[in-house]
Amino acid sequence: MWEWKKISGFLRKTVRKIKGRFGRFGRSRAAHLRLGRRGENVSCHVLEELGLDVLERNVRNRYGEIDIIARDGVALCFIEVKTRHKSLIGRPADAVDETRRRRLSRAARLYMRKLGEDVQVPCRFDIMEVVYEKWRLASVTYLRHAFHERKPQKRTEWLVAGG
Repeated sequence: MWEWKKISGFLRKTVRKIKGRFGRFGRSRAAHLRLGRRGENVSCHVLEELGLDVLERNVRNRYGEIDIIARDGVALCFIEVKTRHKSLIGRPADAVDETRRRRLSRAARLYMRKLGEDVQVPCRFDIMEVVYEKWRLASVTYLRHAFHERKPQKRTEWLVAGG
């Protein structure tokens, strides 16, 4: 009986270690997810060194995910982090196309709405590029004011009297 308690305790500890190492479902995280997480961690450290206050990370809502929300003085910064290997062609910021910008601005608008209607805080959209070379950090580039929010414009139709 006592031996079984020792064995079951050992098994519980081993399973906890495995779950901690391999995530919730006992599988290892995909390499691109681990790379992205490392890029976000590096980005937070760089932002703090630059004097920004990191408020939240990985904020999700129905429009998408905001990687980092930081405060720069009185302005709120919605930061998209793009992490790549050096072997890939092109800059990481090129991956933030018009569709991604629209999703990010909608998610940011919803976040601002949840803060309250009376809150009038200036905001901006930034991109953080993190490049690794064989799992070693090669470069970090912070692009302030990378793009502007494009608010949907109301369609106005003009009635023209035909003759």
